[in-house]
Amino acid sequence: MYETGRICMKTAGREAGRFCVVVGKEKEKEFVIVTGPKIVTKVRRRKCNIHHLEPTPVKISIKENATDNEVMKAFEKNDIYKKLNLQKPTSEDIKLAEEAKERHKAKPKEEKPKEEKKPEKKPEKKEKPKKKKEEKPKKEKKPKPKKEKKTKKKEAKPKKKHKKKSKKK
Repeated sequence: MYETGRICMKTAGREAGRFCVVVGKEKEKEFVIVTGPKIVTKVRRRKCNIHHLEPTPVKISIKENATDNEVMKAFEKNDIYKKLNLQKPTSEDIKLAEEAKERHKAKPKEEKPKEEKKPEKKPEKKEKPKKKKEEKPKKEKKPKPKKEKKTKKKEAKPKKKHKKKSKKK
């Protein structure tokens, strides 16, 4: 059911309601690898639970772990853009996406070897002599006189008499 090339709709998560293509299977039985491609449907390549996918009857022929470009070519061959009412990306969009990938993959600038770097000398802090806190004499607590508890005798209150409701027949 969730074989490579099956087009599905995501039903959960931030990408819910968007189409994706099954590109591969995970070792775990309930997970597959899906991709949009991101340029077309805004679904990035990721592992997805099959319970979060709704398969469609549409299937394209691609190899396992196909790249996004291969998936887009298969979309063109099978008229998927029209079937699913998707907008075909322009060549400009594709170039921008490729440049973004290259920038993402680019390695950070190489740092100079540690030998050339001289550790910055931090100015030494002069220790100020600590002032001794003057010890204040502790105040002696005077014991509070115990208050005698006054017990009031409760006056007997007359009980209220309730009138019995008479039942009318």
